[in-house]
Amino acid sequence: MYDGELKCVTKRQPTKEELEQLDIAWRVVKHAKSNGIVLAKGKGTVGIGPGQVNRIMALNIAIKFAGDKAKGSVMASDAFFPFNDCVEEAHKAGITAIIQPGGSIRDEDSIKLCDEYGIAMVFTGMRHFKH
Repeated sequence: MYDGELKCVTKRQPTKEELEQLDIAWRVVKHAKSNGIVLAKGKGTVGIGPGQVNRIMALNIAIKFAGDKAKGSVMASDAFFPFNDCVEEAHKAGITAIIQPGGSIRDEDSIKLCDEYGIAMVFTGMRHFKH
């Protein structure tokens, strides 16, 4: 499991299974070129969107590669969300939990939308952002 301390920032806590999947996604996104998004389900990745000019493009690529497997998956982002558009797209794809560093001045917008959709979100406090 992730060695640092996770902070759940939403009303819904991730399940044990989601935490295991979030750990996988977080470990993989560390190696993706930024902006990077990884979707995980079960014991592996189902979609990766690396090296895009913004986070929403990376998420859309990951969702496209995941196809039907995106539903019920979890998502890792290598850096914080500057906007809540990724939460909106995650909801549409059926993603159930998100792990990200946190630290945006707009974190509260993403947290609020996660609460509205019942998506669990945890912060790591550590960025993987890599160019």
